[in-house]
Amino acid sequence: MRVCSTCEAIDRCGLKDEGLFDLCPKLKTVEKTVSSEVQKESATIGIDKGILQKYFGYSEFRQLQQDIILDVLNRKDVLVLMPTGGGKSLCYQYPSLLFKGLTIVISPLISLMKNQVDSLRSNGIPAEYINSSLNYEEIIKIKSALLQNRIRLLYIAPERLVIPAFLSFLKGLEISLFAIDEAHCISEWGHDFRPEYRQLKIIGTSFPDVPIIALTATATTKVREDIINQLDLKDCRKYIASF
Repeated sequence: MRVCSTCEAIDRCGLKDEGLFDLCPKLKTVEKTVSSEVQKESATIGIDKGILQKYFGYSEFRQLQQDIILDVLNRKDVLVLMPTGGGKSLCYQYPSLLFKGLTIVISPLISLMKNQVDSLRSNGIPAEYINSSLNYEEIIKIKSALLQNRIRLLYIAPERLVIPAFLSFLKGLEISLFAIDEAHCISEWGHDFRPEYRQLKIIGTSFPDVPIIALTATATTKVREDIINQLDLKDCRKYIASF
């Protein structure tokens, strides 16, 4: 593993201690080992920049996005710390177009769900949300579309995920990815702790083979460790973008 001369000049490497040694913020890039390169090149799903241009209007990925997406496509659990406006949502929205099954996004606020879904729809991506703003008939219509695999992304609140009847419904779907937005809310050590986020550990027990990507714009070292432990992320890949 290579490190920059700045890192070599100090006695203690905080990134190494945190298991983030493959990330070099000084160079604003991710250093890769040969073994990780081989693993990513053997992925059954690859990067298609035509999709990036068609649905998101970008010709290139931003810092770290492609590496994160490759890990997601390789069905790895991933933790992403990236500033607001840094492109976190693309890290799960792009893979949702390549996965065969559904991507479920856990989001804490109805307004955030609506904004994201409206934006995705305007770009031609079939997305829906289920929350308390919808009536019974609207929810039934969305559930029917889900059963027909006509939706790529579904946004829900953490409280809905743990409703027994809804959880049972989800178990009948083909789910490819869980994305936990505002993941710092799961940690009691964070500034915005939400008790309902603690219930998200049910994802690992109910969907043990489905990968998870946890995303946040703010998390201390302790909060990041808590996110990984509470969600029981396996062999978690960690990415911290430059702020």
